[in-house]
Amino acid sequence: MVVKVYGPAYGCPKRVLVCLIEKQIEFETVDVDLIKGEHKEPEFLKLQPFGVVPVIQDGDYTLYESRAIIRYYAEKYREQGTELLGKTIEERGLVEQWLEVEAHNFQPPIYNLVMNVVFGPIQGVPSDTKAVQESDEKIAKVLDIYEEKIIR
Repeated sequence: MVVKVYGPAYGCPKRVLVCLIEKQIEFETVDVDLIKGEHKEPEFLKLQPFGVVPVIQDGDYTLYESRAIIRYYAEKYREQGTELLGKTIEERGLVEQWLEVEAHNFQPPIYNLVMNVVFGPIQGVPSDTKAVQESDEKIAKVLDIYEEKIIR
């Protein structure tokens, strides 16, 4: 069965696509145009009541939230493709730690930056210079920590 991934090929859905590729899982993408507001239409809200992407359909099973999806496939297809969760409980702990770091320290400022620099202007909303500067500073700190702790 081919997994359907709903969302654009950027942002949070990209996490899911990379996981599926690494796990060698066949998938198809179903584009959801965020600019046109397709994620807020009634048909999409039946899949994802909060109106955000990504969403997957795997047969009769529907799941949303990118990190939940990648954890699901990494576990379901643990023996297939690249090992993503770690081979020991300690490695799994580190995987979970860095997923949480990304969720709470990288995602919020990068989201604010992208909304202010990319999507706001497309929709005619002026950028918030202060928010851009604050987000840029937060991202710089996070990336410095990534380089220090992960890239050795």
